Amino acid sequence: MIEALKSNEIVDKVGGRFKLAVLIQKRLVDVTFGAPLLVERQEEQSLMEAVIQEVLEGKITLETDGGEPRPARRAALAEQKDED
Repeated sequence: MIEALKSNEIVDKVGGRFKLAVLIQKRLVDVTFGAPLLVERQEEQSLMEAVIQEVLEGKITLETDGGEPRPARRAALAEQKDED
C-alpha cells in the first residue's frame, strides 16, 4: 500500500477521500493518454505513486467546471488547445 494514503494529510489537502479518489483517477487517465507528469518519476515509482506525489506537492488540485470535477492541469491544457 502507498504510505501517503495512510495519513489524513493528503485527504485533508484535497478535501475528502472521495475527492482524492476522483482526482487521482482523473489524473491517471490524463497521464496515461499523454499529459506530462509534473514531478520527476523515480525508476521504482509506479504511475499512481507519481500522481500522489503531485497531489502532496500541490501541483494538481481538483477544480469544478459546471459541476464536473476535473484536475486543474487538464483544464489548463484544454484552454491552451482552444487558443491554438
